[in-house]
Amino acid sequence: MLQDFMIPITILSFLCTITFIFLHPNINESIPATVGALLVLLSGSVTLSDLGKITETIGGAAVTIMATIVMAIVLESFGFFNWSAEKLLERARGSGIRLFWYTNLFCFLMTLFVNNDGSILITTPILLMLLHKLGLKNHQKIPYLLSGALIATASSAPIGVSNIVNLIALKIVNMDLYMHTAMMFVPASLGLVILTLLLYISFYRVIPRKLPTINAESINQTHPLKEVLSPIPRENQAKFMRNILIFVFSVRVSLFVASFIHFPVPLMAVIGSAFLLGWRWYYLRITPADMIRKTPWYILIFAFSMYVIIYGLHNIGLTQMLIHIMQPLISGSLLHASVMMGILVSILSNLFNNHPALMVGTLTLTNMGLDPLTLKISYLASVIGSDIGSLLLPIGTLATLMWMHIIKKGKVKLSWLQYLKVTSTVIPITVIFTLVILAFWVSWIF
Repeated sequence: MLQDFMIPITILSFLCTITFIFLHPNINESIPATVGALLVLLSGSVTLSDLGKITETIGGAAVTIMATIVMAIVLESFGFFNWSAEKLLERARGSGIRLFWYTNLFCFLMTLFVNNDGSILITTPILLMLLHKLGLKNHQKIPYLLSGALIATASSAPIGVSNIVNLIALKIVNMDLYMHTAMMFVPASLGLVILTLLLYISFYRVIPRKLPTINAESINQTHPLKEVLSPIPRENQAKFMRNILIFVFSVRVSLFVASFIHFPVPLMAVIGSAFLLGWRWYYLRITPADMIRKTPWYILIFAFSMYVIIYGLHNIGLTQMLIHIMQPLISGSLLHASVMMGILVSILSNLFNNHPALMVGTLTLTNMGLDPLTLKISYLASVIGSDIGSLLLPIGTLATLMWMHIIKKGKVKLSWLQYLKVTSTVIPITVIFTLVILAFWVSWIF
């Protein structure tokens, strides 16, 4: 009897899950996703054997992203992020324009070293603290906060390892991390440059030319989270943080080397995190036990549950419908494949959030019977749509939803209309530019 309701239950579960996440961004997103996944399982659109395939698909991505988050927690223990805030202020040398560019560089690097969600959670409180200390008005804070959030989220595009859903999609299309970066890093990085320039033009009149003079050390004195204050003596901080940065950069590079030589990337990520945990244990006498409490395990539950729901939609025919619509559009050339697939996933991301949008898009691609190169460029275009195109609306990504919640708690006012006034110009231009560059870049290197 339940089989008769399989299709409507699956569709309703998806719509209710997404709607709940949109309307209640302050509630742990794994809760509605888990409820939705259970309903899909009960409907029969996902079988127990499907669960095995899903576990295999997301397993490596989950381990890699968790290892990355562990590294971020260790860096916080050393006071790295607070030290970074001080350096931002020092480098700005009293110039609001210089602070704008350093803020965006900082957010870009945080995503590359950590991940997009982690970057938002780390950089936004730091920027709020810094801008509050500078005594800037609400409208003067927006250029730094909004541009930082957009760059932090979009920066997961150049390398697949900075976003769990990118890693899951890599597994689905059977593409290794090294190949992803070789094809994607240049186009996506150029896209980020264009995005930053457009944001600078948008905010040029609002950015304060001269910043109030404050002591960088005084930032720490008013920080509400005393646990992030650096335990490293100030005279040793510069050298210590430099060594930490070199180590973390080496670990990130090792992931691509591992992919190139076909060594398991998740295992390499775990090895790097284990060494960093050992370093902290030796230096600060903090055992790894706190990782159990501090690691956001709910991310795994959310990713697994969402994939169950998307797999249910795949099984009831959603991907077949998309194949019928998209196959004629992307089969003409690499440029058509790039632009059309990127636009499709951008639209789906802003309607339903980028996580399910990229999963749906990727599952659709794998069932089109495309030649290997068209499949790869279509997947990469989907990532651009998911990571950059999704930023048109605040509901497009979980990262921007969290960001809106954080700045509201930080007493910074930003309406959806103000957000859209900026993104409606900069995001479409950036997406189209990046998709076109991707097509020409891939055609050139192959």
